[in-house]
Amino acid sequence: MSESSRPTPVRRPRADARRNRERLLAEAEAVLREQGTQASLEQIARRAKVAIGTLYAHFPNRHALLTALLSDRQDAIFALGDELLADRSTPPGEALDRWMRAVAAHGATYSGLADQLLGSLDDETSALHQACKRMSEAGGALVERARAAGVIRADVSADDVFALISAAAWLYGNQSDPGHADRLASVIFSGLRPEDGE
Repeated sequence: MSESSRPTPVRRPRADARRNRERLLAEAEAVLREQGTQASLEQIARRAKVAIGTLYAHFPNRHALLTALLSDRQDAIFALGDELLADRSTPPGEALDRWMRAVAAHGATYSGLADQLLGSLDDETSALHQACKRMSEAGGALVERARAAGVIRADVSADDVFALISAAAWLYGNQSDPGHADRLASVIFSGLRPEDGE
């Protein structure tokens, strides 16, 4: 085999770079849970005992850091959306309700996250854009199915549903009693149902 035809070996990150990344993610998780998505990136770097340049080397901006932190949670939301869309045995209203609650709980992971996600939907330069677009497409399909089945009002749009999810995310993130937050979310979501005679 000639030198030019040999595959270039894939270089793994150095051990110290991997450790720095893991420390940054651990400290970012703690700081964002305490202070929300607008927390200082400098503070995260200080708590991880690295320079701010090291943080930016791993995560060029706030959205890139959020994308790394949310990866597993977003995968679970994608899987739920795929499952609900593929499963025709679940009634459309129940499928939409399950999906809305899961996305609202996801949006409550950190204070301010729901706004970051909504803002990234139309921003193709954001690291969060593709995940938001995928969630939006699943949500839009579930809304359309529920509307076609007559279990939500005919004038309800996917944008309306995302606005309600954002409100529910705020409730989940700001109520000390999860049961109370869930009851209030039920009140919000019940407004989607058709009125009598509609």
